[in-house]
Order: sequence, then structure tokens, then C-alpha cells
Amino acid sequence: MYQTRITKLLNIKYPIVQGGLAYLAYADLAAAVSNAGGLGQITAMSLPDPESLQKEIHKVKQLTGKPFGINFAIGQHGRLFEHMVQVAIDEQVPVVSITGGNPAGVLDMLKDFPIKTLVLVASSRQAQKAQELGADAVMVVGQEGGGHLGRSDTGTIVLTPHVVDALEIPVIASGGIVDGRGLMAALALGAEGIEMGTRFIATKEIQSHINYKQAILSADEGDTVVIKRSLGTPARALRSPFTENILSLEEKYGNNYEQLKDYISGEVNQKYIHSGNESSGFGWAGQGASRIHQILSVKDLISSIIDEADQIRGKWSKEV
Repeated sequence: MYQTRITKLLNIKYPIVQGGLAYLAYADLAAAVSNAGGLGQITAMSLPDPESLQKEIHKVKQLTGKPFGINFAIGQHGRLFEHMVQVAIDEQVPVVSITGGNPAGVLDMLKDFPIKTLVLVASSRQAQKAQELGADAVMVVGQEGGGHLGRSDTGTIVLTPHVVDALEIPVIASGGIVDGRGLMAALALGAEGIEMGTRFIATKEIQSHINYKQAILSADEGDTVVIKRSLGTPARALRSPFTENILSLEEKYGNNYEQLKDYISGEVNQKYIHSGNESSGFGWAGQGASRIHQILSVKDLISSIIDEADQIRGKWSKEV
């Protein structure tokens, strides 16, 4: 019932892709998502070196025989990515996703290999460029999403069909999607799958601090903020005294990176998501956090999404 070009392309049961999730998306989570019928991913650029990535890939292969992906957030870490991509090639990973920067370099490295490629975009122009560069599919993220976003304020419900109409390759919708209603909405908009990041933070398998998970469960629709807009790299995080201070610093110093860097770095992000101390860091989250009310196993989460989608299908068929 949920077979689309995305499930066929990625050889997965359900059109559900787990987001890259910096400093959180490792082998245990990726394998759990893949075993539950979606596409799990490892976040490559959060790892210190190629050897660490190779170890995570080997661990995933031990935990699942299903397809999985490696996410390369190439624009946010200030690091060279080629040596990490080479590991994915050498290990013959099934899928690579590219986020946070120009995908041309990674796509060029992968063009002669049977690795499926997904590119995260935030506009129809970016989507068309990804298609021209040879991406197999795009993931389109609206302003509801967590972490790094596009520079416009276009939401998922508008952006998704706009990109669908502009492309020939399949589209995966992202941003604000956490449940079966979100899946059905995305399919209705013309997408052929969904990507979720924030929803997977509130799962049992992910290695994030319980305070981070509980903050997501406690959030309402106004409890996220967009930081780093002044730097041209907007990103959505949980509202807290720490992120409110970042916004104040942005208002004071504008796009002065030197004045902001000690408050917005990956290290500061890690201090919160792994220690749970909100006075020392921040956590990424999308507006969909307000729709998350339970910490579930990945298997139960995906089952609940499909069950809810089935109920919607049944309701629609009875009303026709």
C-alpha cells in the first residue's frame, strides 16, 4: 500500500527516511530504522575520521541486512569530505544523502558507483540543480524543520508540491512531519516519501540525554526558534534561555561570526544533547516537536505511523 518510487529506489518497505541528526545518528539508530522498514542513516561528518566511519558501517551491517544510508552534512563542519565519501564507496553502502552544501563534489565522486543519492534542498531552484547533477531523489525541507534550513520562510505544505511539479525524479518531504497524518499529507502533496529528524530523537535507541527528549515532549508549537539567521545559515532549535541569548547576541552583533562562534558551534550543541544541561548548550528541533508525546522504540514508532496512515486511508475510502 505504501510502495512508491522511493521505496523501489531505496529497496525499503515504507517510504520513511531517518534524517542525518548531527552527533546522534549512528549504527544503533540506523539499524533500528532499517529493520523497521525505513531507511536508517549514519551521520558521517560528526565522526572524527574515516576509520570511525568504517567502524560504524561495519556495526550497521552486523545489526541489519537491510539497506541503510550515510549522510554527509558537507557545509556545516568546515571539513574536507572526500576521504569520508571514499569510505562509503569502499564499503559499498547502498545510499548516500547530502545536506548542508553544494552536492556537486559528492555526486561526482559517486557517479560511477551503484550508490543511490539523495540531496536535501530548500527551494525549487536547488532541487532542479540537484536533478541536473544526477541526484536520484531530493528531500525538500520547509521552514518547520529542525536544524539547518533554507533562507526563505516557505513551509513544507507549499514547497513540496512546488518542487514535485518542477522535477522528474521523486521527492521526499521533510519538515514538521512526525506521524501518519504527516505521511499521508506528504503523499497527497505529491511527495513519494518522508524524512523525519526530530521525531527520531524521542526514541529509545538514540543516544541523546533524557532531558533533550523530555524537552521535545514538553514543547508546544511556539517552543522552537530560528538561530543563525544573521549569518545566512538559519537553523531551528528548541527555545531555551541559551537560544534566547543567541538571538540577543545576533541582534547586537549582526553577522559577526567571531562574536557568536562560542555559542553556536557543534561542540556547544553536543554539550546539551549529551549532557542535558540547557545552560551550556542547545538542541536542534523542528516545529513538529509539539506533536510528539511519547518516547517509543523505533519499531513501535514506525508501526504507529503506518497504523495511523492506514486508519486515514480507511476513513477516506468509507467517505467516498
